[in-house]
Amino acid sequence: MLPILLSVAVISFSGVMLPGPMFAVTLGKSYRSPWTGVWISLGHAVIEVPLILLIYFGFAQFFQNHIVRLVLSVAGSGMIIWLGISMFRARTEVVKEGKDLPYNAFVAGILATGFNPLFLVWWATIGGMLIMRILEFGTMGLIIFTLVHWLCDLVWLTLLSNAVYRTRAFWGQQVQKWLFIACSLLLVGFGLWFLISGIILVI
Repeated sequence: MLPILLSVAVISFSGVMLPGPMFAVTLGKSYRSPWTGVWISLGHAVIEVPLILLIYFGFAQFFQNHIVRLVLSVAGSGMIIWLGISMFRARTEVVKEGKDLPYNAFVAGILATGFNPLFLVWWATIGGMLIMRILEFGTMGLIIFTLVHWLCDLVWLTLLSNAVYRTRAFWGQQVQKWLFIACSLLLVGFGLWFLISGIILVI
């Protein structure tokens, strides 16, 4: 099982380290707490663990259906664009007045995960392939697989949030505001990309 788990760790780290909605909300929320990555990874797990179970029990094909992917793209893009707009609108209050974004880190992890169509497609394809490789190890193999994958998310997001939180004192307010603008634009950009790619897929 060890070679399989090593491949799970490598693929998981490569996935979580890519810029995306969860990366963007982690940057934005880490300004307030070094534990942001922990809470976002827990929110992420609320969506991810049930999805892993669904795929384990044979529902991967459902998420590959074109109509399902279109619905997920439209709904997901709308929510992710909202996350970006709310971050953009709150940038001045967060930097100058010390306020927080209108959603906590745990909720941010759930929203950035559950409404990310690319995340669902990843699990229906690459993730499904990894799950098939651990089928022969039964329930224990599934539990270990899930823990290894989630720990990769936890480690990376925690390192990221700690780095942002501990270095924030060296940034001026203008740099901090531009960080929020960049994160919000990243979220809106991903939302539009999810929407357009979902429509193109069906057409």
